Amino acid sequence: MKTITRIVSAVTASVAISGAGALVVTQAQAAPGPASAAACATHWGIGAKVVSRAENEHTARVTGARAGQHACFDRLVIDIGGGRTPGYRVQYVHRVHAQGSGKVISLPGHAALAITLTANASATFPGPGHSLVSVAGFSALRKVVSAGSFEGYTEIGAGVRAKLPFRVALLAGPGTHHRLVIDVARH
Repeated sequence: MKTITRIVSAVTASVAISGAGALVVTQAQAAPGPASAAACATHWGIGAKVVSRAENEHTARVTGARAGQHACFDRLVIDIGGGRTPGYRVQYVHRVHAQGSGKVISLPGHAALAITLTANASATFPGPGHSLVSVAGFSALRKVVSAGSFEGYTEIGAGVRAKLPFRVALLAGPGTHHRLVIDVARH
């Protein structure tokens, strides 16, 4: 019964915008239990994580984002629909720039992750600088914002407390959808 209670209490907010290509933003928080730095040792590294796909595979659509806290890392999940498997690049950068204008997007923290997907965004995807999901109170993530979507590329910026190790996984499902999962270590 305690497990069910924790799962139910883990969901703290949900926002849905209805319509075709809807953007769904949710936030889930798992109760981060005490975890020592030794127990959370990661060997993920801070280098760029890249998976390339053919240029004609831009039919995927970014449909939403959500974030969660875990004992050893903060997790950002980007939902992608459309059937095609998108490519991605996730890397630390000095600054995140808005697509089109090149304007610097201000992000709190001492490091910034730039997330680029070879996928268009849904029609309701917010413009550059707008928050995608709240990460208030998270240990590693400080802010997650849109950097825009144009000509088959969608960019997202994440402010991070420091240049912490991270890992990236592209998961298939449910159905023809995919999820880009980015875990940023807390230590």
